[in-house]
Parts: sequence; structure tokens; C-alpha cells
Amino acid sequence: MPDLAGWAAEVIRSLGYAGVILIMLAENLFPPIPSEVVLPFVGFMVSRGHLAFVPALLTATLGSLAGAYALYALGRWGGRPLILRYSWLLRVSKEDLDRADHWFDRYGGWIVFFGRMVPGVRSIVSIPAGLSEMPLGRFTLLTAAGSALWNTALISAGFFFGENWRRVAGFADSASPVLLAAAAAALAGWWLLWRARRRKGRGAAG
Repeated sequence: MPDLAGWAAEVIRSLGYAGVILIMLAENLFPPIPSEVVLPFVGFMVSRGHLAFVPALLTATLGSLAGAYALYALGRWGGRPLILRYSWLLRVSKEDLDRADHWFDRYGGWIVFFGRMVPGVRSIVSIPAGLSEMPLGRFTLLTAAGSALWNTALISAGFFFGENWRRVAGFADSASPVLLAAAAAALAGWWLLWRARRRKGRGAAG
């Protein structure tokens, strides 16, 4: 396990839920601390009874949201020049930013939701959202929902792998497309159900 990941695990072991928030905040701002390594450890701690699943999920998602807010704010009120000036700290290159802008222009706000489940993309999607002045309420909803889904998957994987939680990181890249497909299917199902109920309501009113 990389040294940074080992340090992150020790912070969580020492501080508990507060450590989860701090590490997930840092994970969003400094990509070398990967959630696909950190959150399985959280799941392992849940399996041992040191943490509870729901509070662990809520604090992980809160930390993710806090980190996303920071990058959103940099994009919205600092602008592209500020992002590029501190690209060495944020680990964001001009090419990364151009790619994220392209994704945002092509897919709109939904890239914020789906991007939260793609390793290497989770953090950077918050920047073009800020640059485009995406409404904060919508940004919050999509970021929290996408983060919660990803965090649930990784914490659950760590819980079930137990002492072998380190192996989860090796499956994260392959699991990401599955989560994206599941999320897309769930959204499509919700939309179809909402549309059917709306039609039924109109029929009853008529």
C-alpha cells in the first residue's frame, strides 16, 4: 500500500469519523490519496465494529462534498487562470482541464454525477462546474448523489473483503463502468416510473 494511503488509514484509525471526513476532503483536493484505497479500509473498520456503516458513509460523503465545494469555488470565483497557476498543487494539467471542459460542454451537469464514480475524474469535474457557474443547489445534489453511490460501493467492498481490503483497489477501475451502468439504469427507471405516474395522474384528473 502506498505511504500516503497508509498514512490516511492511520488517520482514520486514530480519529474515526472525523478522520474519514478529513481524508475524503484531502482525497478530492490531492488525488494521490485515492478513495479506492482509503474507503475499503473504512469498510474493514466497519466489519471489525470500530465504525458503523451509515455514519461512515455519511461522513465520507460529507468529506467528498466539502472537497468538491472547494474546487467548485476555485473554478467559479478564481477562474481558469487561478486553477492553472496552482495546477502543481491540485495535480490538474491544462490538458486535464480542457478535457473536463469538453465533457461538461457535451454532457452538461450530469457529468458531475457520473464523474464522481470514475477514478481520476471525480475531483476535476467540480472545476468546470464552477467555471460554468452551475447552480450550487444542483451541483450539491448531483455531487452528493454520485459520491454516495461510489462511497457505498467501496465501503461495502472493504466490509466483505475484510482483512483482504487492500485487494479492492485492484478492482476499482473495472467496477467503475458497472456502477455507471447501474446508475444510468436506475435513473432511466426512475424517469420512466415518474413519467408513467404523471400520465396516470393526468388520466385520472380528466
